[in-house]
Amino acid sequence: MKIDLLELVENGGCSSKIPPGQLDEIVKLLPRQADPDILVGTETHDDAGVYRINDDLAMVFTTDFFPPVCSDPYEFGQIAATNSISDIYAMGGDPVVALNIMMFPSAKLPMEVYSEIIRGGAEKAYEAGVNIIGGHTIDDSPPKYGLAVVGYVHPGKIITNSGARPGDALILTKPIGGGIILAAKKLGLASGNDVDEALRLMKLLNRSAATAMKRFDIKGATDITGFGLAGHALKMARAGNVTITLDMKKVPLIGSALQLAESGCIPGAAFRNLDYIESSAAISEELDYNLKMIACDAQTSGGLLISAPAGKCNEILAELHKTGLTESALIGYVSEKEDHPLKLK
Repeated sequence: MKIDLLELVENGGCSSKIPPGQLDEIVKLLPRQADPDILVGTETHDDAGVYRINDDLAMVFTTDFFPPVCSDPYEFGQIAATNSISDIYAMGGDPVVALNIMMFPSAKLPMEVYSEIIRGGAEKAYEAGVNIIGGHTIDDSPPKYGLAVVGYVHPGKIITNSGARPGDALILTKPIGGGIILAAKKLGLASGNDVDEALRLMKLLNRSAATAMKRFDIKGATDITGFGLAGHALKMARAGNVTITLDMKKVPLIGSALQLAESGCIPGAAFRNLDYIESSAAISEELDYNLKMIACDAQTSGGLLISAPAGKCNEILAELHKTGLTESALIGYVSEKEDHPLKLK
């Protein structure tokens, strides 16, 4: 029996996240920990937590899971695992071990679907050098899958979303627009080539980008997922107490994402993300409406937004292009804090 997982969900992938504004309110309720070995906690809404083990070793710990973002169970497992591991890469860490997290409706779907999701996740983890050593499953509908991942990093070499500094330039390692393309697929409007490219990018590990960051001693980065490029850039600006300017005309896009947005195919998650950034962003009157909405488009397993010293950017881009991230691009810059932490032009 052919199973299409997209028939089971309304919002899949990272578009199913709680809106960022509501999440901010939830995080405020979490108790603050005084342990000096907590090197990165919840205060800056970073990609993962970091705990110091000794002077030379710290543990990077993260978890992520979501409902299906594609039709095929195996491919869903691959994307969910890639997305979960990405948080370790974004912090400059090396992923090591993981646990499966699965919610699966055993009375509604055959166990072969469960097996294929797990197989996809396991194979992508193996590619990343991660050993899956256990997990947990509950009966729930629709299915949801992801990983809890542990990695290692030197305490002095952590990359954080608070590391952007005035004078830095901003590099995006993967094109955006995947949320729009997948929404268009549901409506029968997306081309097969666009869907294939969006899925390929979601399955592409951020390992080579992380390697480049470590080589060039980068201090600031974040990965681009459910809050969109603009939402994650805003969090980065607030964490670093700086202003970030994004030139949307320079942002690489997947396939026909702009044309699909122009035809009205803009997912609801993009509007939720726009609500989150609008009061904190200076948006140029000349910025095309659809590019503004693409800036807010929720991405699943997106690329890294890297804050790098301007003088290193050409070398970093050359390295990224050489390793297959051929659409990596310089898309903005960091300046001293102004009235608005985020600017879109």
